Amino acid sequence: MAPFSRWLLLLTTLTACTTPSAPFSGDAEVIPERNTAPWDGGAEALPERTDSVDLGPYSDCAFKLAVGDAVAACDDVSLFDQSTCTPGALDDLDTVGFYSLKARPSSSNTAYSGYSLRLPLEGGKGTLSGRALTRQEIGAGSFFTSATLPATPFSPARDLVFMGCTRPTPDRINGCYVQCAQGKVGTVGTFTAARPGIRTRGESESSGLKLVSEASVSLGMPVDVYVTKGHAYVVAVGTASKPGGLAVFNVRDPSHPVLTKTVQLAGDSYWNGVWAKDNALYIASASSGVIVYDISNPADPQYVRAVPNAPLNVHTVFVDDKRLYAMAPTPGDAVLIFDVSSPLAPVELNRVSLGAGGSGPHDAFVYEERLYVSHTEAGYHAFDVADAEHVYPMGGYSFDGQYAHASAVGTFAGRTVAFEGGEYPGSHLRVLDVTDPANMKLIGEYGLRPETSIHNILLRGSKLYVAYYQEGVRVLDVSIPPKPREVAYFNTYRETDPDRTGSSLEGAIGIRVPGDGFIYVVDTSRGLLILSEQR
Repeated sequence: MAPFSRWLLLLTTLTACTTPSAPFSGDAEVIPERNTAPWDGGAEALPERTDSVDLGPYSDCAFKLAVGDAVAACDDVSLFDQSTCTPGALDDLDTVGFYSLKARPSSSNTAYSGYSLRLPLEGGKGTLSGRALTRQEIGAGSFFTSATLPATPFSPARDLVFMGCTRPTPDRINGCYVQCAQGKVGTVGTFTAARPGIRTRGESESSGLKLVSEASVSLGMPVDVYVTKGHAYVVAVGTASKPGGLAVFNVRDPSHPVLTKTVQLAGDSYWNGVWAKDNALYIASASSGVIVYDISNPADPQYVRAVPNAPLNVHTVFVDDKRLYAMAPTPGDAVLIFDVSSPLAPVELNRVSLGAGGSGPHDAFVYEERLYVSHTEAGYHAFDVADAEHVYPMGGYSFDGQYAHASAVGTFAGRTVAFEGGEYPGSHLRVLDVTDPANMKLIGEYGLRPETSIHNILLRGSKLYVAYYQEGVRVLDVSIPPKPREVAYFNTYRETDPDRTGSSLEGAIGIRVPGDGFIYVVDTSRGLLILSEQR
């Protein structure tokens, strides 16, 4: 998971994701056909539409005054032209819940602004991006709300008013808005407001996946899990009231996980990734680098050391047969490579850096002596790591506005294929032919609602397991990589779960499929969920 500041920045470019054949417009009913014939390796290169596709105005609703006109009260309902609004469309709106708002100014198709609307589940005053609402007329046929945003060094205080008009799907409201400052109309435009707590496509809780058990994690916000030796190791990021750390569960009986131990380190509360090799458990720490624990007794991890010797911000880790790869973003901006032939005593071999700056490397995947790095704003890049002490770049895939986040790589019909997922609204799954890393090409796509995004990806044979934040767990048949086909899902996200805030970075975040017949999922609120696939 990346810093909250990136979420605030990317809200300004929140846009639609895509299906395998056309820009995704919010119609989640569009699902690729069944994969019945083996793939021959052929695929047409698709154009990169980026994550900033403008689909035009969201509504015919409009504010009657023009930009620059004097206005006595921005929240005067009579100043909104609602003649094109659908009668009865808003009659059954809930008075509580979370909405993600995307505002599109009429004067521009690129300067989007994003806001989060919270209507407390217990009732009472709501907020718009943390600011108390000044009008809150939502429910019983109305979606009319406003708030005042404070002055900044670059702008005066602004009044924002949103008027709902249509409801294209149960989870979405479209309408028009106005922003006023110093008694004049500043910006007019249209908006869409998606409510992630309402499922799309008429989905039930699940299809093809069954909840076997659920175990809460009291350490903070759980974010990742690794399963080995009959135990699930869940790491959590600390919050204002909770310390973060490691929770160890005995899952030899998956229907009854048993918490055996919790582990914290003083002054070290941001543990974001976890992996294991033999008797060593590796934890990615924002303060200590990679923390090594001895899990000879799997129920009772014992601290061994932290590597490298100097403190470093490590965000995620990846382990193959002989090496540990640690992603160190700002200020490190490097992938650290360790020899782990002695798992409890990692030896640093090299540091690989693009020198691209930005948010640095987020995650990585190693396949056939190639290191594939999801390098956030710098894109997706491949390195030859056959000789860990002499690593060289092989090529990459990038576009404006990218936030490369996670990937999985495999071989299909003799082609090397990467399944690459971005993070933050507007991003989605891309299928890349990376057989020639110097000439990576886009051959397929899969996405759900444009307000949601992927966090983690696992490839097992011809199935891709996706932790898709507010969209829960999605299982895709990728036997024909250009045409990913969803075959199962489990909706983990519920607005009523403790500590939900409506952020797009909530829900299913970590996932492991260790081969014991179960899927282990971490949800940011619910904790550890163990699922089984229904055949």
